[in-house]
Amino acid sequence: MKKLHIITPVKDSIDTTINTINTIAASEISIPFVYTVYNDFSTDENTARLRQLSESTGFELINLCDLTDHPSPNYLLTLQMAQEKALADGADLLIVESDVEVGRLTIQSLWEGAHSRPQCGLAAAVTVDENGKVNYPYGYAAKWKKTVIENRKHCSFCCTLLTNDFLSKFDFHELDPSNHWHDVKISHKSLKLGFKNYLFMTLPVHHRPNSSRPWKQLKHSNPILYYWRKYTKGLDKI
Repeated sequence: MKKLHIITPVKDSIDTTINTINTIAASEISIPFVYTVYNDFSTDENTARLRQLSESTGFELINLCDLTDHPSPNYLLTLQMAQEKALADGADLLIVESDVEVGRLTIQSLWEGAHSRPQCGLAAAVTVDENGKVNYPYGYAAKWKKTVIENRKHCSFCCTLLTNDFLSKFDFHELDPSNHWHDVKISHKSLKLGFKNYLFMTLPVHHRPNSSRPWKQLKHSNPILYYWRKYTKGLDKI
C-alpha cells in the first residue's frame, strides 16, 4: 500500500506553525500517512508548546537540538532524515512549511494529482495571500491559467510533494552542505533525471512568506538591504 510522510520544519514563529499543524490535522487524507515536525532550535518556550501540541494532535516531534549542535538553519539535515524515513517506509514525502495553511482536501488532491501523472518528480501547490492572489515564491506564475502546469522553473518547498520514485534516484547527502536551502537544486535535479515537475494552480495554499525568519521579509520591503545582508553575512544561501 502506498504511504505518505508529511513534514514541517519549524523555527519559532509559533502562531503560524500552530495554524499549519491544525490545518494538516483537519485534512481529509485517505492514504496512510505519518506527520513529523522538525523543530530547528526554537526557544524553550516554543519547544514546550510544540511538545504539548504533539501530545494532543499526534504528530511526531523531533528536536534537532538533541541530534546536532550545528546552528539553525538545519534544513539539509531535516531533508536527509526525512528522505531516509520515507524510503525506508516506501512513502512519498510532502513538505509543508510553517508559514503555510493547507485546505481540507489539498494534501489528498496533491497526492492523487502527482500519482496520475507519469514520471512526476515534484508536485507543488501554488501559494496565495489572504486575498487569494498568487504570492512569493510563485510570483512568476501569477498570470498562469488555473490548471496543472508542467513547471520548468524551480518548485519552492512551501507545500510540495516529492515522489518516492524521485527520492530513490537522488541521495540528499549529495547536496552542498554550505547552502542553507535546497529547493532549487532538488527541483533542477528532478528534471535532469528525466522526471517532470508540476505546479498545481488548482490547489492554492495560504502563505505568509518568511514568517519564521523575519529578516528575510526585507527581500520584499527593502531588497537592497536584504541582498547586502545576504552577501556580507553569508546568509540565505541556495
